[in-house]
Amino acid sequence: MRGVFMSKRQSFYQFLMTERNPDSTDEIAQFANNAFYDQSFPKQADDYDSLSQYLELNGTYLPSMVIFDNAWTKYEEFMS
Repeated sequence: MRGVFMSKRQSFYQFLMTERNPDSTDEIAQFANNAFYDQSFPKQADDYDSLSQYLELNGTYLPSMVIFDNAWTKYEEFMS
C-alpha cells in the first residue's frame, strides 16, 4: 500500500514533496525544496501539460526542464 493518497490520484506536488531533502544535492530534491516555497505552484495539478507550462513561465528556480521531465517520469512510475 502506498499511503493515504491512493484513494484518488495523488497530485504531482504531493509526490514531489516526498522527494524533499534540504541537505541533498540531487536535482529532483532541489526542485522539490524550491517548489515547497513556491506559493503559486499548482498543488492540485496532475497533468504534464499544465505543470510544464507553469514551470516554463514561473519556475525560475528550475535550471532545466529536464529536471521536471525526470521528476515526472518518477511520478508516473510511482502512480502505476
